[in-house]
Amino acid sequence: MDDTFYVRQLRAGRDFALGNQAAGQMANFVYLVGDKVKRECVVIDPAWDVRGILDAAKTDGMKVTGALVTHYHPDHIGGSLFGKMHVEGLTTLLALNPCPIHCHEAEAHGVKKVTSLSDSDLTKHVGGDKVSAGDVELEFVHTPGHTPGSSCFRCKQALVAGDTLFLTSCGRVDLPGGDPEEMRKSLTQRLMSLPDDLVVYPGHAYGGESAPLGWVKQNNPMMRRT
Repeated sequence: MDDTFYVRQLRAGRDFALGNQAAGQMANFVYLVGDKVKRECVVIDPAWDVRGILDAAKTDGMKVTGALVTHYHPDHIGGSLFGKMHVEGLTTLLALNPCPIHCHEAEAHGVKKVTSLSDSDLTKHVGGDKVSAGDVELEFVHTPGHTPGSSCFRCKQALVAGDTLFLTSCGRVDLPGGDPEEMRKSLTQRLMSLPDDLVVYPGHAYGGESAPLGWVKQNNPMMRRT
């Protein structure tokens, strides 16, 4: 990877949200991605323990200058989870570390619904848009299916895939906003066309933590559906 490129994968219950049984069971990944030279990064899907996530960035000497949303589910951005518990997320981030929040325009309604944020809190994007952290750019790759505005983020040789793509499976399509046909297209067309040497960083530790996209194409049956 580029010497200026910074990426850190944080697992809930292991690297932050320590002692939180629900966070550990969900096995969410949060990502810090940015520029080692400028010491700036964005946080992708901050949830469960925002202070712990910010502390991890601070330990690395990085300043969080923005947040990116892969999709609106509460275990990724905060809100009421299954109506049984509250997960902290974007609202806590704005209170502790005010910064722009970037999401796909098709996901904005869901983000506002689960977090109670307003339009003025969000910067809306479409596929192909880019967000910068220092001199490092992250590109929105719109991959609907799990939700209407689900997005992956391509940066250098990394692909942060959210719940669209796990290493050996994919996200559910039976929740509100899920669309099996769009998920099929996202996996077998939109992502299948990307270079094999991209490293996939999924939204959960389901099947592993990271792997080259070429390996995922060969070993994930969901990417071979016709």
